[in-house]
Amino acid sequence: MDSDPKKPRRLAPIWRAIVEVGFITFLFYSNLLMGEFTRANGRGKTWTFAIEDVFSETNFAIAIISGLVGYVVFEYLRKKL
Repeated sequence: MDSDPKKPRRLAPIWRAIVEVGFITFLFYSNLLMGEFTRANGRGKTWTFAIEDVFSETNFAIAIISGLVGYVVFEYLRKKL
């Protein structure tokens, strides 16, 4: 690893964005899974059924879009404050 103080680090903002979007996505899915068990807590409701119901293409698209929107909002607030 070359640690030259004059050389700007370009990868750090990208990794921060990936981590923040991933964390928002994790929160989305954990909230969705918790709601799945709360909403339909009937007989035969298993962990596998809930996972299959929660992890769909539509939910993935919503999670990624909300993660990106959350990242943009937090970056705006970070620079504004």
